Amino acid sequence: MTDSKLCWLDLRTAGAAAPAILEEAVHQRIDGIVTDDPAPLAGLPPTIRKILMHRPGGGTEGFEAADLVLTGAGPAERIELATAHPGVEFGRYVEIVDAESLEAACEAARTEQWSLLDFKDPTKIPLEIVIAAAADAKGTIVTTAADVEEAHIVYGVLELGSDGVLMPARAVGDATALRRAAGSTAGAIALVELTVTATAHIGMGERACVDTCSYLGKDEGILVGSHSKGMILCVSETHPLPYMPTRPFRVNAGAIHSYTIADQGRTHYLSELTAGSKVLAVDTEGRTRVVSVGRVKIETRPLISVDAVAPDGRTVNLILQDDWHVRVLGPGGAVLNSTELAPGDKVLGHLPLADRHVGYPIDEFCREQ
Repeated sequence: MTDSKLCWLDLRTAGAAAPAILEEAVHQRIDGIVTDDPAPLAGLPPTIRKILMHRPGGGTEGFEAADLVLTGAGPAERIELATAHPGVEFGRYVEIVDAESLEAACEAARTEQWSLLDFKDPTKIPLEIVIAAAADAKGTIVTTAADVEEAHIVYGVLELGSDGVLMPARAVGDATALRRAAGSTAGAIALVELTVTATAHIGMGERACVDTCSYLGKDEGILVGSHSKGMILCVSETHPLPYMPTRPFRVNAGAIHSYTIADQGRTHYLSELTAGSKVLAVDTEGRTRVVSVGRVKIETRPLISVDAVAPDGRTVNLILQDDWHVRVLGPGGAVLNSTELAPGDKVLGHLPLADRHVGYPIDEFCREQ
């Protein structure tokens, strides 16, 4: 298993759209192009892996044009092909339709450098079995997906997910969509220590509790801020309270105007999150994962404004519910009650560099105050 998520496009059904799809694939830095015709591979840059599908018993024309040849041939034919083409790297294609072919997929995942797995049933349990069987293997597992929705699921199976996805490319836009699906998996984000400069009780307003569909850790929360270029890490309700049970799926996040970060680095207002939205869960080491929102509770509460400053002088503001059980995270995983914050206290935050237009980063002048 590998750490990165590979994006492979299957060009075999692209038809007349193939040239435009290839142009987009290069722009989106797609990792591999799969075809049964070596001709489209000739003009690809070295940044894209050229992958040729071989039909068992078929010819070997064009092998030299490929970086990788995938075959579903049996052991004897694979040995014969490798002997006849010593300069070609081979991988194994397995179509999973029953228990026997599932065991073949597990064997391939454990022993092959490259395995392309094609599950014919919609259930993802066989893929879970293969991923578990290959947990300590060094090879790479790529799984077929019919569309972007399935690609999202395949990337996340057993939290580890498949190493890569092969998706049919039928139109311009498919390469971009697949790259976004791969980018929605876990990564890292840069956190900085911010120094609180002031707090103020500002009266009543609406605040949002973000209830996710995942258990959040004691050192995990979401980034929230009044401005898109400065946010503070608000902790989940995983820490005990004397008057209520813990709710480890919830972040009492902030006033409804606040920004938070979703996948692909896009920001959303807390007020526009709904069931099924995505937000970025972040821990105190900057490790991230995308989690789904189950609901958002918006209620009128007293609010407190917290101002902080970064080491480079950039300022950050966060408006929270004015109640001591609403908390943010500090260095070393310190849990800080919002109403007890005072000038000089240290909190963790993030400082995006780009301004925003409808949530997307954009290089333009924008002043927030």
